[in-house]
Amino acid sequence: MSSKAWLWVILGFVVVFGLTLAGAYNGLVSSNQAIDSAWANVETDLQRRYDLIPNLVNTVKGYAKHESGVLEEVTRLRSQWGAARTTEDQVKAANNLEGALGRLMVVVEKYPDLKANENFLRLQDELAGTENRIAVARMRYNQSVQDYNVRVQSFPSNLMASIGGFKVRDSYFKAQEEAKEAPKVQF
Repeated sequence: MSSKAWLWVILGFVVVFGLTLAGAYNGLVSSNQAIDSAWANVETDLQRRYDLIPNLVNTVKGYAKHESGVLEEVTRLRSQWGAARTTEDQVKAANNLEGALGRLMVVVEKYPDLKANENFLRLQDELAGTENRIAVARMRYNQSVQDYNVRVQSFPSNLMASIGGFKVRDSYFKAQEEAKEAPKVQF
């Protein structure tokens, strides 16, 4: 082969390799943005729950004055979520708040008049809908993190990831330890 032919082969290889790296970089950027977008959706739904809690707590307070410990815990954990700055802190605070809301619903079961109260029923329905939205948003967020991590670790994007400073993200939403045990229901 002539030197001119070798030059074209090398040039073609460089162009293909450059396009592959550019595609890998763009894919990493896109996946990284998908994680941020999915997290913003989780935050939106968590904020909705955060906003509903004072109304729910105040409604329950009127009926369950001696259950102040649970109400104070829900209020304290709500404040922790509002103060959380990092994704990891927000995940932890959201999980703790979810557990406290479960305990609040146990308190509600003790008060038949409260369970029939129209305002409480409406708030409870809104909170249940919000919890469903949070579950879906968490699932989408975790899927975005997984897709990104696969790109960061797969060839040839892993080459571009190391050059571009893209790192594996370990900020999945995980179930709390208590959630792994079936609840005990007693009648």
